[in-house]
Amino acid sequence: MNLSGIGLNNCNCIFSILDCPYETPYLYNFSSESIMIDFNKVKSLISEADRILLTTHENPDGDGLGCCAAMYFHLREIGKDCRIINCSRISSEYSFLNSEQIFEVHELVQHQDWIKNVNLVIIFDVGDIKRLQTICSEINSYSLPTLNIDHHPHDDDNLFTYNLVDVNAAATGEMLYNYLKLARSGQLPKEICEGIYTAVMTDTGSFRYSNTNTKCHEIAIECFRSGINHSYIYQQVYETNSKGRIKLLGNILGNLTFECDNELAWFIIDKSTLDECDSTSEEVGGLTDFVRTIRGVEVALMILDSGHDTCRINYRSKGKYIINGIAKSLGGGGHPLAAGAVLEGSMETVLPKVLNETKQSLQEQKYQSK
Repeated sequence: MNLSGIGLNNCNCIFSILDCPYETPYLYNFSSESIMIDFNKVKSLISEADRILLTTHENPDGDGLGCCAAMYFHLREIGKDCRIINCSRISSEYSFLNSEQIFEVHELVQHQDWIKNVNLVIIFDVGDIKRLQTICSEINSYSLPTLNIDHHPHDDDNLFTYNLVDVNAAATGEMLYNYLKLARSGQLPKEICEGIYTAVMTDTGSFRYSNTNTKCHEIAIECFRSGINHSYIYQQVYETNSKGRIKLLGNILGNLTFECDNELAWFIIDKSTLDECDSTSEEVGGLTDFVRTIRGVEVALMILDSGHDTCRINYRSKGKYIINGIAKSLGGGGHPLAAGAVLEGSMETVLPKVLNETKQSLQEQKYQSK
């Protein structure tokens, strides 16, 4: 298969099967054909593009934001006209990545003229192109070529032009690190390493989650050598909670519901809860992870009323149960132990549907394991 062409559904969708640093064997998503992919393809696409848009998913996390920042500084250094434009604001815990004001929130009038002349859109950490929201509309309007770099399992209908996926990577930041080591020579500079380290640190839970591999620690070592302040990065991400967020945490802990022999713990957050705690929907990240730490709980579930008749669902599992299948049945997706979805409808209509799907799946998995 020639990677310079376009595969089925106008998408070169490629999945890694080995953890190799630069040139990696891949399986083509739509057949059992085994092919070799190397990051020289990515380098070629970037080399041929003069104007490059960098972006990541709505409600961006440390992996997506860190990758955007790292790639931005690399592209700027090699003389590319590049900008980071996302559909959501950067949350306060990641503001240290934005000291040079490199992150922008998409505004049609403000960005349209620049975006329509983009030669390549590089997308990080996106399992579904719809998660780009308004950026997706711009891509479709101007038929912009897209290169998606991600580590989530993908469905066949995610219409990126080039879809580089390594489901064995601990973070998209690990994949970007591999590319940058090929594209550059010598030690990565500090400004790039801050983004890479943030990406890998956050997606491995500070190197605690089961997806942490030896490569993560190798990346951390190089980032340390570049001069990053790892303690400062950790504090900014995890130790800058607002009073409102702590109130919100206390509220949900006091209103948890336990089901399925106490292996499932779920909670809801609506506008009245956020107002009562003087918090915002941007501060709900990590709450599901905290609930998962309760002894005996195997799966934690958050249902957030996002407004505009939509609800955001977030799952976390300790490992006994696989939860991305549940998320997929609800129209979302993700990793086996961390997944989510966005559902249309009010809390009153979404909640029973989500709980029914969740409890049914956990019961089936428990029965199958016996």
